[in-house]
Amino acid sequence: MPVKMAITGFGGRMGRALAAAVVQSERAELSAAVVRPGSSLVGADAGEVAGLGSLGFGKGTLAIVDSLERADFDVLIDFTAPAATRDNAVFCAERGRPIVIGTTGFDSEQKSEVLARAQRVPLCLASNYSTGVNLCFNLLETASRVMGEDADIEIVEAHHRHKVDAPSGTALSMGEVVADTLGRDLSKVAVYGREGQTGARERDTIGFATVRGGDVVGEHSVMFLAEGERVEITHKAGSRLSFARGAVRAALWLMEDGRAPGHYDMRDVLGLK
Repeated sequence: MPVKMAITGFGGRMGRALAAAVVQSERAELSAAVVRPGSSLVGADAGEVAGLGSLGFGKGTLAIVDSLERADFDVLIDFTAPAATRDNAVFCAERGRPIVIGTTGFDSEQKSEVLARAQRVPLCLASNYSTGVNLCFNLLETASRVMGEDADIEIVEAHHRHKVDAPSGTALSMGEVVADTLGRDLSKVAVYGREGQTGARERDTIGFATVRGGDVVGEHSVMFLAEGERVEITHKAGSRLSFARGAVRAALWLMEDGRAPGHYDMRDVLGLK
């Protein structure tokens, strides 16, 4: 039997990409599409909204709902907003449902509340679900060990004009990988903007630069700038489907027999740790 998957934030661009990825998977079935209360999409045919045709699977249309209480699912994929994700994680934990989370922009309290639910259910929280980005995390560990002490490290990311958090969750994760590998505390060494007479750059800092505009899906570059040479590790996403397929892969992985409650990320799913 296919795994029944629910998608929250269905009205957004990522929600529609997730729907396409679920439909493309032979092991999954889109069983619920959820939007915020009061949305004009409530009651609409989820397949038609996502441009996929009818998704009723012989049972009529799959109507969009405004609450997880009205959803039938085995696992939830949540790409919404921090407060909504926190509530959805509580809902899943209380009902024993695994959850895949792609939401970014959590503050420390929200993230702690979400991760606390991993004591009761398998929970995958990742800033980026693409295979390439997670491979980059491993490459960054290697580059940091080899060059990190002798290079200035800068992270540049670009996204579409609608993205509301900055730097991106992926950029912050990249910074955390570099900082952890070098034994640094990112909260103390990160520099998120430069203006005016800033003085000479301190070697231990990790710089972040943010670009917002157009329809850029996501681009990230980490530069190791040493004397006489520079190494750049870059990932460019051309379609949200790369993230969506990874999230579906993570959802299926969480549903495998014997998956214990706990906090996992995409590198666990890919076997890269």
